[in-house]
Order: sequence, then C-alpha cells, then structure tokens
Amino acid sequence: MHKTLIIALREYKAAVKTKSFILGLILMPVLMGGGMAAFMLFKDKVDTDDLKIVVIDHSKLVREALQERARLRNEKEIFDQETGEKVRPAYVLEFIQSDSTDPFKQKLDLSNRVRSGELHAFVEIGPSILHPDTILENTLIRYYSENAFMDEVRYWFTDPVNNHIRQLRLSEMNLSPEETKDLFYWINIESMGLMEVDKKTGNVQDAQKTNELQSFLVPYFMVLLMFMLVLMSAIPLLTAVMEEKMERIAEVILASITPFQFMMGKILGSISVSLTIAAIYIAGAIITLNQIGQGDMLPYHILPWFFVFLILFVIMTGSVMAALGSACNDNKDAQNLQFPAMLPVILPLFLLVPIMQNPTSSLATWLSMFPPFTPTLMLVRLATPVTIPAWQPYVGLAVVIIFTVFSVWMGGRIFRTGILLQGQKPTFANIIRYALWG
Repeated sequence: MHKTLIIALREYKAAVKTKSFILGLILMPVLMGGGMAAFMLFKDKVDTDDLKIVVIDHSKLVREALQERARLRNEKEIFDQETGEKVRPAYVLEFIQSDSTDPFKQKLDLSNRVRSGELHAFVEIGPSILHPDTILENTLIRYYSENAFMDEVRYWFTDPVNNHIRQLRLSEMNLSPEETKDLFYWINIESMGLMEVDKKTGNVQDAQKTNELQSFLVPYFMVLLMFMLVLMSAIPLLTAVMEEKMERIAEVILASITPFQFMMGKILGSISVSLTIAAIYIAGAIITLNQIGQGDMLPYHILPWFFVFLILFVIMTGSVMAALGSACNDNKDAQNLQFPAMLPVILPLFLLVPIMQNPTSSLATWLSMFPPFTPTLMLVRLATPVTIPAWQPYVGLAVVIIFTVFSVWMGGRIFRTGILLQGQKPTFANIIRYALWG
C-alpha cells in the first residue's frame, strides 16, 4: 500500500505542478459558462444601422397599422432613456404592390436585393388573413430573409398585424374595444414548487416560485463539471501509460512494485487531481453565489453524492483507460482505442435533456441504473427539483460499486499482461484474452 501511495503522490505532483493544470483551471469555467457569459455581455451590443424591410400586403388591410407601429417604435423604443443613445435599429418599411403576372419573379428580385444587402428582409401578407379560407397560403404571413429562423425582426410583425386584424373583426360585429377588452386578456401560468413542512419548526411553508433557469442550470453544470473532471484526470491515463510503456519506464518501476500497485497508484493520483479541481470550483461557486445573494441556488444536499459518484467514476474510467494504455504500443494504437473507450463517458451527455424533463420516467430510472451511466444520470435526477424515490440512489450506488470493483479487477488483469508485452496489437480479441486468461 505504501508503494501505491508513493506512485499516487508522484502522479498528483506531476499533474498539479504543470502549466497545463493551471491553464485548465482557468479555461474550464470559460468552456462551461463562457457561452452564457458572452451572451449576457453582448446581448445589448447590436447593430444599430436602420433595417429596410419591403412589405407586400395582398390583403390591403394592415399598411397603416404597420406604419404607425413602426413610427412609434422608431421614436420611443430604439433610444436609451437615460443617455438618448441609439441602441436598436430603426425599422424602415417600404410597401409595394404585388405583381399578379409573375409573383415568383418579383420575390426573386427581392431575394436578390436581400442578398446584396440593400434590404434586410421582405414580408408577404396573405389576402385572406381577415377571414381565413381553406387555402392555407392565403392566410399566412411569410417572412423572407437569409437567416429567418434566428432573425428577431420577424417576431415584431406578429403583434401589430394580429391586433389590427382583431380590431377589424370586432368592428364587423359592431363591438367596441371597451366592451371586449377582457375577451383577449391573456392569463399566464406561474410555475410553483410544492408546499412542505419545515423539519425544524413543523410549520407549513408556502410554495415558492420555480426558478426555471435554476432547474436547468444546476443539474446541467454539475454533470458537465463531472464530465470535465473525468476528461482531465482519467482519460489521459491511456496515453500516459502507453508512453511509459514505450519509453521502458514501466519496466524499471515494475522491478520494485507489482503491476496492480502501479495501476492503482496512477488511478489514485487521478482521483486526487479531480478532487482538487472539484473542491476549488465548488468552493468558488459557493463563495460567489453567496456574495451575490444567490446562495440558495446550490443544492448542498447533492454535494456528497457528487463526490462519491465522481470518485467511483474516475476509478471506473481510469482503470479501463490504464488497462487499454498498457496494451498499446504506439500513438496510433492509443488513438484507435481512445474514442470507443470514451463512449460510455460521452453518451450520457446526449440524454440530459429528456432525463431533466422527466426524471422519474421509466427511461430515466433504468438508464440511471446502467453502471457506466449511473454517476452522471443519477446525479442529474438528484439535482432536479423532482423527488426521486429514496431507494434508487442507493441501489444505483451499489451497482456502481460492484461494477467499479469488476472494472478494476478486469483492468488489473489486462494491465498485468499488456504492460510488459511488446509488439502485440491491441485488438479486441487480444484484450479479451488478456482479461480472461492473462
């Protein structure tokens, strides 16, 4: 055991003293939250150049309403109220008559004007928007631009057109807006949690409004943190062991320790690295959130599960990677094995959204009981606001422990044989033979 700890300490010092470790500590938050930070930072940094939009109004009903709404917007909504600085683009609408002889040619010409930058977009309003008929094309409002899906301007046309059409329909029925103001009142549904009893006082606590962003970000970032830690600590064992084998360093070390002690020392070193990084980030998150008054966002009751699953996940993955690295003879062998070996680590990331949407479904339950997926998917389920049956995390933990022991045992057999063999290709058949017969 003493020799194993010496190897673990050597691996830990070799990792944390490098510049790449410090660089990784800095870059990981950027990778995890950089996109969202950039979005918050630049969301108001928009191009303020006027946007020219051509409108083809087949209905001949909404021209005045759109012009008036655009005028009000350009006068009151595009300038900062404090500084008077222009912060949004003005919408310049140009209405043209439809070409009944060759409508496709007209829209092609407009499309070319959009491509050349002369126009931002053009809009086609169907002729039957007031009284929709059976021909769907006649009842649509179509927005044409180079990036229509991501173009926020298209949403602006919804309110003025629909509000004006609603007023015209009310006028036809001889109803005034005052008489029907409640008819179109939209009632939003407010998302709430559940009422509960305070365990300390016994008082009933009222339900709190659900923080939808928190419900998504907490499980997402905790799983992403676990994935990044495994990626930084366990996955590199494959190439590290392969390089020591190629340089004959392993043969020198194995003269004084057993192959299993060598492998476990490297895995324990990886665990120490991942725990160090996790402790730094979680402590930083706790301090930061408390400073900004958002300390309640952190699910403190999940942290013990996080560290337990992280340790098992690193042991499980690290033993496999070390075993495969011992079977490789060069970089090409390592590259061929690395991606298939990483699939059990990567695949759960594609299942996060359906699991977060329904954490108690049969799919979520059974997938979180599958040992390679359990550390990440069970953590996601526990981090959601939904109450998970109390027995499931413990059953999942037991299954992971059993599978981890099996992975270490199997990895140890492969490592013991492969680390001293030279020239044997790490084929699937050879790896199975190492595991079964040594």
